[in-house]
Amino acid sequence: VYAVSDNGIGIRDKHRDAVFQIFRRLHAAQDFGGGTGAGLAIVKNIVERHGGRIWVDSVPEEGSTFSFTLS
Repeated sequence: VYAVSDNGIGIRDKHRDAVFQIFRRLHAAQDFGGGTGAGLAIVKNIVERHGGRIWVDSVPEEGSTFSFTLS
């Protein structure tokens, strides 16, 4: 298991699946550094194509840990 953590704004439970959807942003484009909403969807696709899975554990206002496995 590999993991990447941050101390950012965190992700609420109801949005955990949404962050892995292509072009799905939870905030306005100008908030929190911009972006297209494609990054995590691309990562999920790569991980799954290598037989792995990816998930997020997060605490709002404290940060997130994205963990993944590869086969």
